[in-house]
Amino acid sequence: MSYFSIILLAIALSIDACVVSFSYGLAFTENRFKNAIRLAACTGLFQGLMPVIGYYLTGFVKSFIEPYAGFIVFAIFTYLGVKFIKEAFEKEKEKQLCIDLKCLLLVGIATSIDAFSAGISLSLFGNRILKPAILIGVVTFINSLLGFGLGGKLKKFPTKWLEITAGCLLILLGLKSLF
Repeated sequence: MSYFSIILLAIALSIDACVVSFSYGLAFTENRFKNAIRLAACTGLFQGLMPVIGYYLTGFVKSFIEPYAGFIVFAIFTYLGVKFIKEAFEKEKEKQLCIDLKCLLLVGIATSIDAFSAGISLSLFGNRILKPAILIGVVTFINSLLGFGLGGKLKKFPTKWLEITAGCLLILLGLKSLF
């Protein structure tokens, strides 16, 4: 997988964290800088760790699935892309936001589950994991900060289009794996 593809993957994976951070930015008026850094650090850390976990767990079964790697990568990215697009059209529920350690850990895990699958795909592509994981974590950290900041500045933002764009990017990456 090329670095350009990894950057696109990092951007697509960071959209969930950006949207969650945007919601937090709308809700929190006190300690904005501290809360933005804590949230961005947590989402960035988990987005960087989950691909590593997926990457190394794939090593256990890699010899069995390697002949089907292109199709598996296509299926994973297409599934994730369709999931992002589907979620963009679902009606959002009113959510209570908290920013204590427990909530931050839950947000970090929830926004990074897709990155676990990306780690599997990176392993199947034969990529090394350190640089992509760092890049995914850093891009997520930056996008999370941007989302939090924008949430404080804007009251209504079409997050639906961000999710649709991320979904399309993932589907395109999946299609690229077939060729």
